[in-house]
Amino acid sequence: MIDKICEFLTNKIRKEMPDIDDERAEVIFYGLQNIIGEIPKIFITLIVGWILGIFELTLYTFLIIMPYKAFSGGFHLKTHIGCILCTTIYFCGIAFLSKYIILSQTIKYIIIPLIWIFGLWMITLYAPADTENVPILRKKDRKRNKILAYIALTVGLIVALFIPNNEIANILIFGYFIQTLCITKLAYKLTKNKYGYEVYGNA
Repeated sequence: MIDKICEFLTNKIRKEMPDIDDERAEVIFYGLQNIIGEIPKIFITLIVGWILGIFELTLYTFLIIMPYKAFSGGFHLKTHIGCILCTTIYFCGIAFLSKYIILSQTIKYIIIPLIWIFGLWMITLYAPADTENVPILRKKDRKRNKILAYIALTVGLIVALFIPNNEIANILIFGYFIQTLCITKLAYKLTKNKYGYEVYGNA
């Protein structure tokens, strides 16, 4: 159903913009797939969160992580079922861990700077981590997203360091660390993804 909707919209776009070639149309198609495909994944994730008794934390996790995730990027799985499972485990798992793990302030003072340094390094190397199906081709867009990823990571971890709410702090700590792992070369190899520049070259 999602593929049919995306194909219909892609054809409509091509009619309005005849200069779009087959390669660009394929990129548009996969982009629409990712955008439209997010809607059922969000609902399923929230339903699972409700069943597990962590609905509110799952919703918070989604809202808190999405800005950093949007700017830094990350891999995509090849099937809708795989995406749904991964998304559900990703958000519900972080919410679950955040509820039941308590980190002392001393531990936070140690791990937050480490996560920040690791994040800055990975952002420098890989962000924005696009894919061959949804590449970020414009140099201007890549530079903007990289800068915003730096900002989102830094602000999020500063909040995690000082906010008194343990669950929100944990969402920021665990969520930003796991999201950073999702843009790494190892994550792309394990999921058989390619960065956009590996296919289309540097813009």
